[in-house]
Amino acid sequence: MSQPVAIITAIGTYLPTWGNSTRRLSGHDEDAVTMAVAAGLAALDNVHPTQVRCVIFVTRNFPLLEGGNSAALLAGLGLSNSTMIREVVGGAPVVLDSITSAEAGTLIIGSEPGDPAAASAIFVGTEGAALVALERITRSMPVTTRDSFGNTSDYSDPRLLRVSGLGVSLESIGSPIPVATAGLDARDSAAICGRSTITLPTTGAASVGFLLAALISDNTTGTVLAAEQATLSLAELQAGAVRITRDEPSAQPLPNSKQAPGSSVSISLSAYDRAFEFKLRLEAAACSACGSLSYPRRRRCINCGSEEPTTNTALPRDGEIYSMATIRVPVPGLIGPYTVVIVDLGDSGVRTMVRLTAAPPGSVKIGDKGRLALRLVAVRMGVPDYGYGFIPEPATHLTEAL
Repeated sequence: MSQPVAIITAIGTYLPTWGNSTRRLSGHDEDAVTMAVAAGLAALDNVHPTQVRCVIFVTRNFPLLEGGNSAALLAGLGLSNSTMIREVVGGAPVVLDSITSAEAGTLIIGSEPGDPAAASAIFVGTEGAALVALERITRSMPVTTRDSFGNTSDYSDPRLLRVSGLGVSLESIGSPIPVATAGLDARDSAAICGRSTITLPTTGAASVGFLLAALISDNTTGTVLAAEQATLSLAELQAGAVRITRDEPSAQPLPNSKQAPGSSVSISLSAYDRAFEFKLRLEAAACSACGSLSYPRRRRCINCGSEEPTTNTALPRDGEIYSMATIRVPVPGLIGPYTVVIVDLGDSGVRTMVRLTAAPPGSVKIGDKGRLALRLVAVRMGVPDYGYGFIPEPATHLTEAL
């Protein structure tokens, strides 16, 4: 039986702003969904939304275990609500398996908020570098665990895991020595590969995308291994042209901030539902009579007064600060201080008010340019409330055609 083969067309990587050169931290307005959107948009640069037939979202930190995260992810990516999507709990081996078994038109995203934090996305298409599944073994060596209540434990015996877990699994596979690994720390990776290997920002679901991007950038082919404790997956990376887009801003120290005591504003699910699509997809309503845009959507046109049905129009995500204010007075339930900005969105004539993100409070001025990115505005009564934040220039997207 022939082994599954996937064609990697594009890879997108994302690192949060906060941290240092070796370790990044997700901001208080970032979670697995917002980071997945950032990596996914990078991978889908120059890919038409209709080319995406399926999304596989892999993480161990889903914001919601009931209620679902898929609608927010699809909206942030600008994909149709009818797009097939799967939410999968897992790490590096699950991501590698998802890639090798994917059909053309599949976007696989691995997202890891917290410390360390990173996200990566791989788009499987019809042209690019082939990734061929080789072998897989699933074994249980639960040195580190986390249960459904969020309780964690660590058996604190890395030698046991290395010898009886990882070592035994490798011996049972007997495949060629990998050129690089994902999911392992630098010491274990070097021991397996017989040389120093690629430094990755995490050892979880996001690590596979970063590994493949690094190998392709260096024109390196061969066997790659993804591991999580004693579970392993191997695949062979072959040569091919892949577009790699990195959303990796320069690291900045995390600003001093704290959450003010008290409860945040409660949520109205009816209002949440009315605003969801327009807010997360960043769409305005275009008047059918005069073409004027309104954001948020209004029943009556603010220009001509028409109440005829409107059409949805995507708004630009680039913008310029029209006005701003930094809030230093504690607001119950919110993390402060924080800066709010009113942004002119491209040449649309639409202005919107959002928070500053990926930059210290008070670090921008009127006239500064930047772009909007999906962010976690608040968690209200357990419901993640997503919106947009303003990221000031310099732009962070670096694209390689390899």
